[in-house]
Amino acid sequence: MRVMLRLVGLVRPLAGFMALAILMGVAGHACAATITVLGGYGVLAVLEHGAAAPLAGLIAAMAVCAVARGLLRYGEQACNHFIAFKLLALIRDRVFRALRRCAPAKLEVRDRGDLISLITSDIELLEVFYAHTISPAAIALLFCAGACALIGSYHPLLAAVAAASYLAVGVACPLVAARLAGDAGARFRAGAGELSSFVLESLRGLDEILQYGVGAVRLARMDELTRELAGDESRMKRATGRATALTGAVILACDLAMLLVAASLRAQGAVGFDGVLVPVLALMSSFGPVVALANLGSTLQPTLAAGERVLAILDDDPVTPEVTGQGRIGFTGAAASRVGFSYREERVLDDVSLDVPAGGVVGITGRSGSGKSTLLRLFMRFWDVDEGSVSVSGRDVRSVDTANLRGLESLVTQETHLFHDSIRNNLRIARLDATDDQIEAACRRASVHDFVMSLPAGYDTPVGELGDTLSGGERQRLGLARAFLHDAPLMLLDEPTSNLDSLNEAVILRSIAEERGERTVLLVSHRPSTMRIADTVVSVEGGRVS
Repeated sequence: MRVMLRLVGLVRPLAGFMALAILMGVAGHACAATITVLGGYGVLAVLEHGAAAPLAGLIAAMAVCAVARGLLRYGEQACNHFIAFKLLALIRDRVFRALRRCAPAKLEVRDRGDLISLITSDIELLEVFYAHTISPAAIALLFCAGACALIGSYHPLLAAVAAASYLAVGVACPLVAARLAGDAGARFRAGAGELSSFVLESLRGLDEILQYGVGAVRLARMDELTRELAGDESRMKRATGRATALTGAVILACDLAMLLVAASLRAQGAVGFDGVLVPVLALMSSFGPVVALANLGSTLQPTLAAGERVLAILDDDPVTPEVTGQGRIGFTGAAASRVGFSYREERVLDDVSLDVPAGGVVGITGRSGSGKSTLLRLFMRFWDVDEGSVSVSGRDVRSVDTANLRGLESLVTQETHLFHDSIRNNLRIARLDATDDQIEAACRRASVHDFVMSLPAGYDTPVGELGDTLSGGERQRLGLARAFLHDAPLMLLDEPTSNLDSLNEAVILRSIAEERGERTVLLVSHRPSTMRIADTVVSVEGGRVS
């Protein structure tokens, strides 16, 4: 119920369309039921007036109701699906905003395949809720109230039987169906995410799988996950079948109960023959809206499980909330003061202090896992320190506008991410208004221009998914070109030459050295040759600076 109420709250921007869908749905079901009821009145007319009974008006009314039913049903479904697909677009937008807000700290611990499953199939499943649940529930409530009023006009006891029938089919049956399904829906969505993650991981590691001959092991695990997923789906289907059978049995029992009660009242003289025929026909023809609700009892399980996963993303709080509304600052230097930081329970930095003067090149060395890369990310405020402070231009980064801070800094990591796009567009994300001349100048400084021009389409050459058509060194040089194009006063370089040969390393180091005085560089590397351009070199060992 909590998840459903949260999902219903998202409909607020489209409340007008939802009201129109409900109105057309009630009118459409009323037309469908009216056809049967008019038939009953026709029978009464024949019995009262004989074969010459004037049935033309009733037949014409039934024809009008039949046509109106089709048009209203179409309009209801059109509104519902417009609402559903519009809301799915809005929800995707909100999910991507939430992911951006939580990046990178929260996303580094999330499984990529599970996130892809959430963004695609989980959100898509919400179409069932928005197109086939909200308005049908409201339609059922309003329509059943009208049907009870019609049936109750013959006798209050008949209205009570009708109300009990609607509650049994529209409320009790879905609850029983949900109990029968159990948590199969939640397990199915979790299993789908796990399988998606496993397949994605296997595709990315295909070279290693082939090299070490573990394809059979991976395939066996994939088959196991698929069987588990199929088992959960099978349980859901069986629960749906049992729920459908139960609903049919309850409807039959309710129709029989109405017939027996009406016949009893007829025997007592409380109602006439019309008080038997019309209420029974009205009840038999009016279960459509509540049957739609009954069928949702089991099918809603995976939908609500998907909705809970989506809402969990929307509700997730970022590790480093964005800062806005502060005055913009320029760059006059950076510093870390007695910084302590831990990843969960693992202590990474302890009492680290570092001064990065404007215009200087500061080198950081140390063994792998000593906290060098973490220190750079604290300057970017990807995480917040546990103790001490990290400052830029004398101001704690936690009080600097996030957009302003990102504009003052550029980070180059060992693994450069490239999008499935052209080289030009991959570079331009660092500076959207960059001209072709500025892009070329940045590439020359990163010693990658000649390579780009040797490609068939030059800067318009696509790099493939994740830049797989390029080598590690080529991707790294394009990452450096991005940093040069971003033109930030503080460059944070994490092993910027780890994938380069000596010749390209020398060219790039010369470009970095030429920035001395105009740009500040904080350089992490384990290569002594790289550290030669630094004005100051500090060592980080065991989370401490020495």
